[in-house]
Amino acid sequence: MKWISAVAILVLFAEAPSRTEPAIPYFTHTREVHIAGPGKQNYFVVDEEIWSHSRPDLGDLRLYDENSPVQYALSEQREGITSEEVEAKILNLGAVSGHTEFDLDRQGLAEYDHVRLRLDAHDFVATASVSGGDAPGQANRVDFPPSTLYDFSKEQLGSNSLLKLPPTSFRYLHVRLSAGISPEQVKGATLYNQHEQKASWTKIGLCATPQQKQRLTVITCTIPERTPLSRVDLQIMPSQVNFRRTVSVEDSKGQQVSSGEISRVRVNRGGTLVTNEQLSVNVFATAGQLTLNIDNGDNPALNVLAAQPLALERRIYFDPQGKSTLRLYYGDERLSAPAYDYARFFHEEALPSEAQLGAGINNPQYAGRPDQRPWSERHMAVLWAAMLIAVVGLAALALRGLRSPSPQ
Repeated sequence: MKWISAVAILVLFAEAPSRTEPAIPYFTHTREVHIAGPGKQNYFVVDEEIWSHSRPDLGDLRLYDENSPVQYALSEQREGITSEEVEAKILNLGAVSGHTEFDLDRQGLAEYDHVRLRLDAHDFVATASVSGGDAPGQANRVDFPPSTLYDFSKEQLGSNSLLKLPPTSFRYLHVRLSAGISPEQVKGATLYNQHEQKASWTKIGLCATPQQKQRLTVITCTIPERTPLSRVDLQIMPSQVNFRRTVSVEDSKGQQVSSGEISRVRVNRGGTLVTNEQLSVNVFATAGQLTLNIDNGDNPALNVLAAQPLALERRIYFDPQGKSTLRLYYGDERLSAPAYDYARFFHEEALPSEAQLGAGINNPQYAGRPDQRPWSERHMAVLWAAMLIAVVGLAALALRGLRSPSPQ
């Protein structure tokens, strides 16, 4: 019976998997990191080489100073807008010599740089002249650059009712509109202070030459493996203006994965030039082949000069601590993302230096991670043999008991 107990213990207490830890011999690829400013915060941009050989979440990236790990923070360069917004009070609204004029009271907002008007008007182009002062009707006001307001509802080319100003703290703004908008059409105004951070992008993949198929302009793009696509930028012949087109994006199976619109407005009305352009389509799709279909409708086909897939830029920030060279390792599928204090308390310093990455190479120290599966998974044959022996032993004991003479 002792050997049966030993088999049972072997099955029940098989070796548990050990914790996954990083080690240089476990990474498949490596690159040198050339520090631009050894005494300040540095960063480098994740490129196609890193995407193609690392985990999709970049959790297996590790920085080393020889054999010592260096902490880092992963940052996505997304577009960001923060604002403090208040409803402005409209004062002295009326018409002067055929022009609508009024004052705006900021009502407690310390600083602002944008004014959004609510106008009940369509199909117009107007110029807004703006000046600031500390009292309504003040004679010595400060003039700001004029803004162009428009609405092209008839042409389906969009509208704009936003006035952009330099940062100002004047209590009152005086707004004078060119002819075409009556005082009754001014319904309200909002003041806000906007802090804008533009997104940064990394070029990925390639797009083929556009092809014309009846009313469609068709563009085929190839996205590298594991690289996350964020948008596609289009370059349209500059001479083509005043258009709006619907764009649909399909994957290799012909299923739509995204859609959007591209447009370019350049209209001169009454001596006022209005320009606006949107030539990008947001696409969040997996790697492989994508097809962009631009619907020209009954209009002339757009002359697309080029198309470029883009990924949202990811940066790795770190403190080189006086070092001029570090080494980046990546390519360990079993390694989990690090939990660094540097990342928890990360703050981007003013004007960090951009480090340069060397060419990606196979890790010369690569030996592969040992098999960390549980003992029972790594030795299935032994486990099944032990279980079979146990079953045979139990059966033999049962037969032996049946053949033994019963006690008198």
